[in-house]
Amino acid sequence: MKRRLALALPLLPLVRPATAQQVGVKPLSAQDRADLGRIEAYLDTIRTLRARFLQIAPDGGTSEGNAWMERPGRLRFEYDPPAPFLLVAAFGVVMFLDRKLQQSSSFPISQTPLGMLLAEKVRLSGDVTVTAIEREPGLLQVTLIRTGKPGDGSLTLVLADNPMQLRQWAVVDAQRQETRVSLFNVQLGEKFDAKLFDVVPPPGSGSNGPAR
Repeated sequence: MKRRLALALPLLPLVRPATAQQVGVKPLSAQDRADLGRIEAYLDTIRTLRARFLQIAPDGGTSEGNAWMERPGRLRFEYDPPAPFLLVAAFGVVMFLDRKLQQSSSFPISQTPLGMLLAEKVRLSGDVTVTAIEREPGLLQVTLIRTGKPGDGSLTLVLADNPMQLRQWAVVDAQRQETRVSLFNVQLGEKFDAKLFDVVPPPGSGSNGPAR
């Protein structure tokens, strides 16, 4: 069960809410604002993305698979065998499916950190607060929280610079447990069959029909 939950962490809602006072937010410099403007513009141009992924769970366990993203609000994580897991986000709902156990669970995408990335318009202000922006040679890293719900957890995006490309994201929960996902062989601008983001729960799972 612990391993199953670790695999689902990239999208699962996070608990034990923090208060706004517990989340440190430093004033943004002129350079910060300029870089955030570039990051926001780049992310907002991504309508579809396909990539291989490598996931590192809080316990250090690793898993791989294929990822598809289509904004707004659609994502599919297909884990390589022997992992029997499938995670699909569509129509405002995230569904996590364990094919081996024939079980599924679902929750609103608005409760997940990655909901910020899957929004119709990516905005790094207003409803989203930037808590940190860091720079390394050729890399930019920005950490985000929901302004009104800091307890939902944080999302950190790592991007290559010049040219800009999304390379990695990390979700940190209230217990400071981190799940990190790295992307490889990223392809942008493809057209996906809408059925890619449908999932029919297994019989007896307690879910009602496909995630539509």
